[in-house]
Amino acid sequence: MKTGAKIVIEGLQREGVETIFGYPGGSVLPIYDELYESSLRHILVRHEQAAAHAADGYSRASGHVGVCLATSGPGACNLVTGIATAYMDSIPIVALTGQVPTTLLGNDAFQESDITGITMPITKHNYLVKNVQDLGRVIMEAFYIARTGRPGPVLVDLPKDVCTTQVDEKSIFPEEVRLRGYQPTIRGHAKQIAKAVQLIEIAECPVIYAGGGVISAEASSELLEIAELAGIPVTTTLLGLGSIPCDHPLNLGMLGMHGTEYANYAVTECDLLIAIGARFDDRVTGKVQTFAPHASIIHIDVDPAEIGKNKKVDVPIVGDAKQILRAMITQLKKRSTAGSWQEKIRTWKQRHPLRYRSDGCLHPQYIIQQLSDLLKGEGVIVSEVGQNQMWTAQYFCFRKPRSWLTSGGLGTMGYGFPASIGAHFARPDEVVFDIAGDGSFQMNIQELGTVAQYRIPVKVAILNNMYLGMVRQWQELFYDRRYSFTELPPLEFVKIAAAYGIDGIKVETCDDVRPALKAAIETDGPFILDFRIEREENVFPMVPAGAAINEMIGGHPKQEEPEIPAAPIRKALSGGSPK
Repeated sequence: MKTGAKIVIEGLQREGVETIFGYPGGSVLPIYDELYESSLRHILVRHEQAAAHAADGYSRASGHVGVCLATSGPGACNLVTGIATAYMDSIPIVALTGQVPTTLLGNDAFQESDITGITMPITKHNYLVKNVQDLGRVIMEAFYIARTGRPGPVLVDLPKDVCTTQVDEKSIFPEEVRLRGYQPTIRGHAKQIAKAVQLIEIAECPVIYAGGGVISAEASSELLEIAELAGIPVTTTLLGLGSIPCDHPLNLGMLGMHGTEYANYAVTECDLLIAIGARFDDRVTGKVQTFAPHASIIHIDVDPAEIGKNKKVDVPIVGDAKQILRAMITQLKKRSTAGSWQEKIRTWKQRHPLRYRSDGCLHPQYIIQQLSDLLKGEGVIVSEVGQNQMWTAQYFCFRKPRSWLTSGGLGTMGYGFPASIGAHFARPDEVVFDIAGDGSFQMNIQELGTVAQYRIPVKVAILNNMYLGMVRQWQELFYDRRYSFTELPPLEFVKIAAAYGIDGIKVETCDDVRPALKAAIETDGPFILDFRIEREENVFPMVPAGAAINEMIGGHPKQEEPEIPAAPIRKALSGGSPK
């Protein structure tokens, strides 16, 4: 005979789970009692939100399902922001929550909350297990749903009596998962793939728009292969960074509001846009009606609900990006990377590079460039949200997938520090850096206790301007510098770290940046770097690709905007001969 709690632990082990992040409480004591002698590594966080973010970071860094555990009521509710963060970015995690006994459900019992109802809009699926006989099947289904199709979070709510009830050991776990009505499409439609190949071959100014779906599908090598084969420049979303090496000649960098100017120019003037694992979100498109105005659009995505949701497309292909790109590669003929389109892009890159003032002051862009140069494409970079996030996206050179973890869709302050804890346990032999703002870092600063307890060698670079920087930037630009409640009092983060037994350095000059970064990297344990940057430094450019670029940033001469020869593609789409 086995208890439900024992089944939960065995279910996790069967799914290959090695590390879980959690915080104990009354309703999950049976599970914690089983954890006491299990082979699973449990990391005690200081707040349940951090458990969810750590599971998320573990998943993004490893490609596997992350797991978090919380008690009922407030413990489960504290997971909500982390679950929503994972949901918005399609990250597979399984959240296990305690619940009051089934006999008390709906009675407003102590620490009861309807966590399945609360999380229904922000989970891919969730379960309230009322019968211990269902427990083994539910655990298997939760992991299967989380990792297949479009990945996402799944929550399993576990009443205390279900965890203490004993059941016969026979038939606890089914031989396989069978979910009627849930059959994600993996293979793309052959005719749609052939049509996409035809458009690529006749396009004169094509651009690939790669999102986080490329990384979750492990399709980065296929993306690079098809870009090189067809000579197509690639721009990425925030979550797509690392899917193509930062220094590759076909890489345009990130597009959208804080993307490179030349990526936005290219999308505005392309005649064919190939969107792969991206969802045309507002930070990229600006006014969606004017986004890629000359382009026919191919959209590859594993989730059929995303295709046509924000932008009408000409060739939809539903399925796994890796398989679809592989099929396209077998049909494509090699094209030269030389030509007027590539030359135009090279000119844009030369004329409109990312730039910041070089005046001897401590600028955050310089700090990130120095870190990038020291790490040379190795390690895992995690960020908080706000200016620190955008500066990192712009100035750190990401050469590999899963080397960049950040909250994209939800924009969750406080994400980075606990996510970096998860990233360490996913990749313990690599350097993990959290790039933080002073405001964002304080959202989950209590996790200094976690890294101190386990000596987790996470490095934190705080870009400290004593403001809620991105909000202050918008107040400067749009509200006449009326800084309403965005200024933060000065804090000595190094002294706070010292109270936890963690080393740190405060840096106030450019000359001290590189030595401080080296000291952090060479330290075996955690390390805090407090960089006192220029207080009113802004993130530029702020230019949605679908906006009137001339009006927003200028410097784009009229002669660089020829009419796009889209007729051949339109003719092919209508069924006529393209040539």
